[in-house]
Amino acid sequence: MASRSLGGLSGIRGGGGGGGKKSLSARNAAVERRNLITVCRFSVKTLIDRSCFETIDDSSPEFNNFAAILEQILSHRLKGQVTWFGYESPRSFWDYIRVACRKVSQNCICSIENMENVSSSRAKGRAWIRVALMEKHLSEYISTALRDFKTTRRFYEDGAIVLGEEANMLAGMLLGLNAIDFSFCLKGEGLDGSFPAVIDYTPYLKYIQSSDSISSDEEELRTLGSSGSESSTPENVGPPFLMDENSWFNKCKRVKQKYQLTLEQKGYLEELLRLRENQLSESVSQNKILLQRIEDSDLAHKLEKEQLEYIIVELQDQLKSYQSLDQLSAEVSLSQTSLDPGQSQEGDGKQDTLNVMSEGKEDTPSLLGLCGSLTSVASYKSLTSLKSNDYLASPTTEMTSPGLTPS
Repeated sequence: MASRSLGGLSGIRGGGGGGGKKSLSARNAAVERRNLITVCRFSVKTLIDRSCFETIDDSSPEFNNFAAILEQILSHRLKGQVTWFGYESPRSFWDYIRVACRKVSQNCICSIENMENVSSSRAKGRAWIRVALMEKHLSEYISTALRDFKTTRRFYEDGAIVLGEEANMLAGMLLGLNAIDFSFCLKGEGLDGSFPAVIDYTPYLKYIQSSDSISSDEEELRTLGSSGSESSTPENVGPPFLMDENSWFNKCKRVKQKYQLTLEQKGYLEELLRLRENQLSESVSQNKILLQRIEDSDLAHKLEKEQLEYIIVELQDQLKSYQSLDQLSAEVSLSQTSLDPGQSQEGDGKQDTLNVMSEGKEDTPSLLGLCGSLTSVASYKSLTSLKSNDYLASPTTEMTSPGLTPS
């Protein structure tokens, strides 16, 4: 029974060992991701602080550490490239960036690919980090790459930083670097891709000693000094510790420099604000002038439109009057053509008619009455044979005309 119980206990322990390994692996992966993100946040802060006093270039230790951290983050759980023979060769994060950042407008991918002095994939990735920082688009590149989740899944394994919740934090942290002016040389030793980047954690490590601690910093320094060479004495170790950057003197100096820089920035911003206010006032006055011109032009256009409408009405009235005159002339010509056959019939006897009238025959009609040349009322009364009165004169008194004497 005892052997069976021991065997069962050993089996339980063996079964629990697999779960323990999985939990330990998950814990290690979570700690690794958290460490890289935290160190990246610290490195961004140190870069921003250093940029207030000097230009950030390849010689800056803060930048070199940041580049190493970003390279480690983008290379975290990166899948290898499977060859034709089934082997998996290592891959650089540049292979992922080259594919995932193609959608960025005016990207530098093609420029990095065509660089002559950069041949390896790791060196191209480091060159891309520098170019993106100088262009102030590093955060945009990372955000665009992370949004392409399909490509990201294709290049990274489960548990990678770019596939977790830390990816959004990474894009937000890198956004603060857009305020820094970087200056890099793309032909230096920093682009050497033969060695992997190593992170220096010492600038971000700070231990605060508790008041209940048994040993003090001075005692530890003396111990370190005595354990070394004979020339290493506490007097030689003490001054570097006292002249540390965390001393009050250095802190006061840094605060004074920041204060001076803040004053200069304040003056610059005030001057810039004054210029912008002047430009705004000039723009407002010009806008008022343009609005007044627009109103004047609208008024002139309205007056011109009214004048044109009045002219159009006058022209229409004139056209109507001309049309009525044309109609009247047409009617007159029609009436004249209606009278032409009678005149043609009496044309031959016109002379005879005149002779008869001269002899005193009043019963013969004559066309001279149309012109109002009748000699008397009696001769007017003799024109009873005319059917129409429209073409005859209607005198009410005795009319006299020059006498027609017979020839």
